[in-house]
Amino acid sequence: MITGTHAIVFAQDAAAARAFFADVLGLRAVDAGGGWLIFALPPAELAAHPAEAPGIELYLMCDDVEATVAELETKGVEFLAPISDQGFGRMTRMAVPGGGELGLYEPAHPTPLSDT
Repeated sequence: MITGTHAIVFAQDAAAARAFFADVLGLRAVDAGGGWLIFALPPAELAAHPAEAPGIELYLMCDDVEATVAELETKGVEFLAPISDQGFGRMTRMAVPGGGELGLYEPAHPTPLSDT
């Protein structure tokens, strides 16, 4: 029934955001027509958390947040928050040129994506 996830980043400068995804994060893309790039993402998981107000957030996951931050900083990525330990994982936020911010997350909990 469900075959995948399609996430959208609404950007004031879509060209800058697309360049960031392609050139900095190295995500593969296809041109859906007229330069409209659709990027491949790694496997995904979905969680529902209790909250006072509904909302949706997007985090890219990694195995080592400190190493990933260090690597991305060499590519000029601006991080908007220090790495923080939330108990369930370590996370930070990065600026997406022309497109707001995106979370980066090293989970400490079991994940359906792991082999164990």
